[in-house]
Amino acid sequence: MTAVPSVSYSITVRLDVPAGGASVSQLTTAVEQAGGAVTALDVTASGQERLRIDVTCAARDTDHAERLVEAMRGVPGVVIGKVSDRTFLMHLGGKIEMASKHPIRNRDDLSMIYTPGVARVSLAIAKNPEDARRLTSKRNSIAVVTDGSAVLGLGNLGAEAALPVMEGKAALFKRFGDIDAWPLCLDTQDVDEIVTVVHAIAPGFAGINLEDISAPRCFEVERRLRQLLDIPVFHDDQHGTAIVVLAALYNALRVVEKQISDVRIVMSGAGAAGTAVIKLLLAAGVRNIVVGDIAGVVYRGRDDLVGELEWLAENTNQLGFTGSIKEAVVGADVFIGLSVPGVLSGSDVAAMADRSIVFALANPVPEVDPAEASRYAAVVATGRSDFPNQINNVLAFPGVFRGLLDARCAHVTSTMLLAAASALAGVVTDDELNAAYIVPSVFHAELHHTVAAAVREAAGGPTELLTDTEVAI
Repeated sequence: MTAVPSVSYSITVRLDVPAGGASVSQLTTAVEQAGGAVTALDVTASGQERLRIDVTCAARDTDHAERLVEAMRGVPGVVIGKVSDRTFLMHLGGKIEMASKHPIRNRDDLSMIYTPGVARVSLAIAKNPEDARRLTSKRNSIAVVTDGSAVLGLGNLGAEAALPVMEGKAALFKRFGDIDAWPLCLDTQDVDEIVTVVHAIAPGFAGINLEDISAPRCFEVERRLRQLLDIPVFHDDQHGTAIVVLAALYNALRVVEKQISDVRIVMSGAGAAGTAVIKLLLAAGVRNIVVGDIAGVVYRGRDDLVGELEWLAENTNQLGFTGSIKEAVVGADVFIGLSVPGVLSGSDVAAMADRSIVFALANPVPEVDPAEASRYAAVVATGRSDFPNQINNVLAFPGVFRGLLDARCAHVTSTMLLAAASALAGVVTDDELNAAYIVPSVFHAELHHTVAAAVREAAGGPTELLTDTEVAI
């Protein structure tokens, strides 16, 4: 699969060119001939002899960005100045900050926000700890917790390297759910220590979002924290993925006019995300599903079954299929990949059932080339933003947590996850639905409100929420 220029590898090059002539058009041509895409061109200074221009262009990767700079350098009369990576510029100093909700303008403000006035509030909470939810930031705050062991698709990068990702997650929570999320990157990958730390900091939060913790460690961490805490614990890599995959499947099945209880599904990937997806698919009514991992198809009697793999063997592959993934997809209605590149070829997709569905979600390189899969499958989705039908967790987690916090939930249930998936799918109307549009844009005006309302209703929470001014002291 040939990569295309992406804003993720966007650079801005400041350069001087001769005034007049064809230098500007030559720059654009040079970038395009080198495989880049010019997205902006700004004249920042002008003189009789020379122009200073900022050229912004998208590249495929960092090496390609350097080649684009060299292509511009080759234009006659061009002098290259500063080259800026726009993604790194956006991360300088971090992407989030803390801000006060009330101005501190004088001594009266200081006395109420801090001592001595704050002592009255502390005493009230000591008398009734539940008041912390309405008299502190706890009511709208969650912790985004990672041990850095499974950062994006990059692997075990550690706590510091995970921080930019957790900051981004916090920014998304605020933008789409109006939730204050705090990145907590733990310098330990010991299950006992993770559980102890999160348990200790939990009083300051109304929810815990586990993020980028590798399997099988993540299963144990989540299980134990759910037993210990009276606030919701949500592992986005598992449950966020499951919600969006199920929502996309609901709508893909609408496109191909098949029922979820009738289709045969093959999944590649039995890690945290794959296991959670399977559990939610089964809860949604799927009856025929086969899953494979690096050791092959999971079936009863395989000699390496422990933990979640043992559960998968007991609850999937009811016919006891023992072949390869390539053999399993023959005649299958749906393929879902949450694994590695190159699992299938176009000919494998061609061997699937008529009007098949392919979700190839490995990132950045999917399990099968989406363009090749589209030749044979009726609906194709990926985890990438440069193809239609991006399966992205940001479609789910802001609305899900908004609903959990509004309902003051103590736990996350399958009923809530199913409600979120149905609500997400329903945002795409019958008039909008087609093979290239099975999930809405993350910027859809009603998306996150709709998901939040569904979760709140499933949790039995209030249908109308109190405002700050309506909460009695």
